[in-house]
Amino acid sequence: MSSSEETARPVSRLDRRKARTRAALIAAAQRLLAEQGGTEASIQQITDAADVGFGSFYNHFTSKAELFDAAISQALSDHAELLRRATAHLDDPAEVFAASVRLTARLRDTHPRVSKIFLHTGLPYLTAGHGMPVHALRDLRAADAAGRLDIGDPELAVACVGGALLGALQLLDARPGLDPDAAIEQVTVNLLRMFGLDASEARRLATRPLPGLP
Repeated sequence: MSSSEETARPVSRLDRRKARTRAALIAAAQRLLAEQGGTEASIQQITDAADVGFGSFYNHFTSKAELFDAAISQALSDHAELLRRATAHLDDPAEVFAASVRLTARLRDTHPRVSKIFLHTGLPYLTAGHGMPVHALRDLRAADAAGRLDIGDPELAVACVGGALLGALQLLDARPGLDPDAAIEQVTVNLLRMFGLDASEARRLATRPLPGLP
């Protein structure tokens, strides 16, 4: 059978069932990460939460660590795709970056489960080669190439942005009475100024109408 014939092979019922089981396990792991703040849940607890048989786990993952890594990576990638779609209509790369920062900082209200996952596990993934770090790196490089921002070392710039966002999410989670709009605006302005924008332009971008997440 040629590669084109293999590619054209229709997805079987078994394939669909396997995909649903894998997706259910990842979703259950994400819920447990958000609710428990760690990876201590047993495989039995995970399969119960996913409503799948215990034996199904090893058809998809070799260990809990592999599953939780997949769950976190999926959350990062899903959020990066949401940001890409939400900012696709924007022409100014500096505004794209600012909007992505503001939307991510609002995760506590828009996507609380994702916010909790980032809070509990986000720091080691700031250097991940996929998902949000790659999205942020692309945005920063585009703004730098356009002469809108001066980012210096790209990887260090991503680390600074990720650290600021995780800190903001932690503060907003710990202090629910804090004005989120004011806090997010300040974080965005501070990051834009760190990358070379003057105060008035940074403030303008940090207060522009914000696209909603799809």
